[in-house]
Amino acid sequence: MSLMLEQAWDRVAALLAAPDLLAVPLVLLLGNLAFYAGFATRVHDGAAVLLQGRRGGLAVAAILGCGGFAATCGSSVACAVTMSRIAVPPMLRAGYDPRLAGASVAVGSTLGALLPPSMLLILWGLLTDTPVAAMFLAGLLPAALSLAGMIAVVLWWVRHDPDAAPLSRSMPLSRNDALRALWPVPVLFGILVGGIWSGRLTPTAALSACTILTLAFAAVQGRLTPDTLWPALRDCLQQTATILLTLIAARLFLFFLDMTGAPDLLAQGLAQGLPRLVVILLLGLACVLLGLLAKPMAMLVLTLPFALAIARAYGLDAVWAGILMVKMIEIALILPPLGLNALVIAAVVRDLPLRSVLAGLGRFLFPDLLVLAALVLFPTLV
Repeated sequence: MSLMLEQAWDRVAALLAAPDLLAVPLVLLLGNLAFYAGFATRVHDGAAVLLQGRRGGLAVAAILGCGGFAATCGSSVACAVTMSRIAVPPMLRAGYDPRLAGASVAVGSTLGALLPPSMLLILWGLLTDTPVAAMFLAGLLPAALSLAGMIAVVLWWVRHDPDAAPLSRSMPLSRNDALRALWPVPVLFGILVGGIWSGRLTPTAALSACTILTLAFAAVQGRLTPDTLWPALRDCLQQTATILLTLIAARLFLFFLDMTGAPDLLAQGLAQGLPRLVVILLLGLACVLLGLLAKPMAMLVLTLPFALAIARAYGLDAVWAGILMVKMIEIALILPPLGLNALVIAAVVRDLPLRSVLAGLGRFLFPDLLVLAALVLFPTLV
């Protein structure tokens, strides 16, 4: 018993000593600074101005705004809470179909699961001893395909039903103002991805650079004052403590589950009797069922040992398994009848019934399922 406890402590100690663990507070600090400085949410405003006069422009701007917010905060649920306040009311005032207004934000918020610096990708890397840099880079193409699919659905929707997205009136901002609102997030995202891609920066170094630049941009533009800086730091500390405790509990849970040998036995049994596609469908079903009861982080922890064992049984690596699981969790967040993102949006926007959000999400599921199928059939995409 004492040997088992000693081994469990060694696992926890190795987690706490991992260099990539610094990515957790850095992502949270970056996200809070970008939110309180207004950089993350202004992507929507700038995109709305640039797309004005185009049918469905506000819905596309909402999706792009969600992508911009996700690129700095790394959380799908946080993105849904914030962007529903910013993007849904203008669409409803413009006469948009409530199904399109709610669903575009709900589905756009799921980009936070795949786009660097996604907290789910960081957690997968830490809990499986996979480099976080590899997880960040592997999520780029699936995120880009998902984004393209979302925008394609909006354009198809408004083409077949023009009344779903009336042409909006001109906005007071000019195109130059829109570009000034847009530029900080692409710059930060480019530094993060470019630094990691080139090998010149580790994830922690890239996140540190982005955090320092966010502070500098905010200071030059007068967007961070002591009244807003303190809440950003306070929220960061609270969120960091919560996630660190979750990571320690998850590491212990995974260690004791691994001691039983259940994940490997199950994976080997499935691999001998079932095709890979069927096993992945079973994993997806597990994600859907967990989505009725748990948040994304809990879903990841509960499915991680089985997904990793199944990947090993079929000769696939941990990076592929991680991206696949995150994509399935992302789909579970919007899957009727009880998608978490839909619940969040309906709770925040009281004028938007839950049934309208869920009704609109059905049209966005097809491209998401196509991306998932592509990841399963062509693991090299990851």
